[in-house]
Amino acid sequence: MKEQKKESSLDMMRHSASHIMAAAVKDLYGDKVKFAIGPTIDDGFYYDFDLGDQTISEDNLAKIEKKMKHIIKQNLKFVREEVSIKDALVKVKGQEYKEELIKDLETDGEEKVSFYKLGEIFEDLCAGPHLDSSIKIGPFKLLSVAGAYWRGDEKNKMLQRIYGTAFESKEDLDNYLVMKEEAEKRDHRKIGVEQELFMIDEEVGQGLILWLPNGAIVRQIIMDFALNTYMKNGYKPVVTPHIASSKLWSHSGHLDFYADDMYNSFGIEDEEYRLKPMNCPLQVKMYTHKKRSYRELPIRWTEMGTVYRYERSGTLHGLTRVRGFTQDDAHIICTPDQLKTELKAAVDLTLYMLKTFGFTEFEMNVSVRDPENKDKFIGSDEMWDKAENTLKEVLEESGFKDYVMDVGGAVFYGPKIDVKIADALGRKWQLSTLQVDFNLPSRFDMTYVGEDGKDKTPFMIHRALLGSLERFIGVLIEHYGGAFPLWLAPVQVKILPVSDKFNEYAREVQSKLEEAEIRVELDDSAETLGKKIRNGEQSKAPYLLVIGEKEVKAKEVAVRKRGEGDLGAQKVDKFIVAITKERDERKN
Repeated sequence: MKEQKKESSLDMMRHSASHIMAAAVKDLYGDKVKFAIGPTIDDGFYYDFDLGDQTISEDNLAKIEKKMKHIIKQNLKFVREEVSIKDALVKVKGQEYKEELIKDLETDGEEKVSFYKLGEIFEDLCAGPHLDSSIKIGPFKLLSVAGAYWRGDEKNKMLQRIYGTAFESKEDLDNYLVMKEEAEKRDHRKIGVEQELFMIDEEVGQGLILWLPNGAIVRQIIMDFALNTYMKNGYKPVVTPHIASSKLWSHSGHLDFYADDMYNSFGIEDEEYRLKPMNCPLQVKMYTHKKRSYRELPIRWTEMGTVYRYERSGTLHGLTRVRGFTQDDAHIICTPDQLKTELKAAVDLTLYMLKTFGFTEFEMNVSVRDPENKDKFIGSDEMWDKAENTLKEVLEESGFKDYVMDVGGAVFYGPKIDVKIADALGRKWQLSTLQVDFNLPSRFDMTYVGEDGKDKTPFMIHRALLGSLERFIGVLIEHYGGAFPLWLAPVQVKILPVSDKFNEYAREVQSKLEEAEIRVELDDSAETLGKKIRNGEQSKAPYLLVIGEKEVKAKEVAVRKRGEGDLGAQKVDKFIVAITKERDERKN
């Protein structure tokens, strides 16, 4: 077990680099530049600027980098100063974004704020920490320019954001840039267009996915596999509607603490309704509609539930950040004695699912309450202690002794496990969540009759193993670079007749494959064989079957396998046996 690091030395370097970038922009673009924020992010840093009528383009990054290198060589010191709110507002006079931030800090009860001065050339409102000198900045690179609304709100002004990164060695920077180039090739938005998987249309609405046939096939395969697997593991399917009365969301507390992420209400006759942001309260109502006994527990209910959450347009990103998405959602309701067994089974099932899709590296994160601020969390000490200890025991018994502990990171209603996976490029993605909930059982008076005949409160576990299907498929596309394994590929086989005179036999082969439930396409276009093969390879179909005069006479097909090339001629029945075995074993 390791505590989550709040600020690493690399983060500190990158944070310092963002200030140096801001100083360079100020020098190059004049005193009229308005400064917003410049934080670190997972793999670098950025700074947001308001440049008025001036525009920074990708072509300008080289001169900003040159100015930054000049500043770094001067060995300027970062010096921290703490001042009162009043003095801070004097310091930032004319800098409207900084003024707004300081006033917010004052509203939050802060009496003093800190600034960091970079030599005599730049000073910025900042909580820090920073390096002690500019000379300690390692190799860096400015990466791109983008637009960003102030505070992520499209109602605010669009600012100009410069992204950059910094590393402790040139080798680390070079490796990162190579990985970034590879990541751009694997971008699921680009591959989604090339392979006709999904689309987003402005007239339909931002963040709303239209699944094209190829993408819809992949999505359906994943849903079918997930639901069938869950049912084999003791889950029962349920279905809940996309909308519910505002009374439910008030009862659940969502209108108190989650309203900003929900869409506005709409009227049906004399009642207000809302699109559901979560499935849980509806499943809770299923539980409470009748008296429950300990003999019924554990209850495991699962659904492919589509939910809708308000995401600002500036945060939307292909499939990985959307406004409407489907979860492989499930809720486990159990007795205290069953909690550990259920959590262990959920962790094991999570690992099975993720490994089946080809992921092999995992990071486990446990979020618990802050013991110094218990009043911010609902539920008794006894319930919290049992849930937190059980989560830790389950991970350790599952072989994850080096999990990350996030003290104070729990949501107010219970501790949780988040599972991060590493993709083919080593990037980490948070997908699966197992969340213990003390809120809904309390709010909805969820009970069961115990062996002693008395009403007792059950434990409730929220569990989404793939998370959002949209996000999961986006990650899957990038993990495989669009080259899905056979069992997931929307088109598993492409048949390529050398000329029209072999089309009849090609259709016979197509029919045989379809009878074996293999997804197949016939390319009977007038293109040359070379062009057909190139098109087939670009589509990333796992198998190409070439049919010419020799194959027709021998009742065979010439097999080409993605990544391996020509496998030679095979009898059709033999090929079907081999490909069916590969498909059914879900090889990756």
